[in-house]
Amino acid sequence: MAEGFNIHAVGKRKTAVARVFLRPGNGRIIVNKREFEDYFPLETTRNLARQPLNLLDLGPELDILVNVQGGGPEGQAGAIRHGLSRALVALNPEYRAVLKKAGLLTRDPRIKERKKYGRRGARRGCQYSKR
Repeated sequence: MAEGFNIHAVGKRKTAVARVFLRPGNGRIIVNKREFEDYFPLETTRNLARQPLNLLDLGPELDILVNVQGGGPEGQAGAIRHGLSRALVALNPEYRAVLKKAGLLTRDPRIKERKKYGRRGARRGCQYSKR
């Protein structure tokens, strides 16, 4: 790893966009100027966002600063996971094989489908009346 690095990457999921910055430090994760545990109170969303670090056994030597906007908690955690994976590959290209095998470098293309005219929702039609 390069000394004094400052790496930036962008991750996306649904409508959430996360900008992730990596710096040498002591393992702090700051999300939108708040502590990681305060921003994500649920353990499931925390584990989702931390997945790349757990997979590579990293963390205590990196400070992670994240700006995330759009979407809900799950989408934001997925966006952070994607951006963190990209940033780690920029930090050390050897991580690419492990992260790619786990599917963390792929942008999840699933987004909300638009509502169509003549229907009640994206796919739900009007209720059928026999009589």
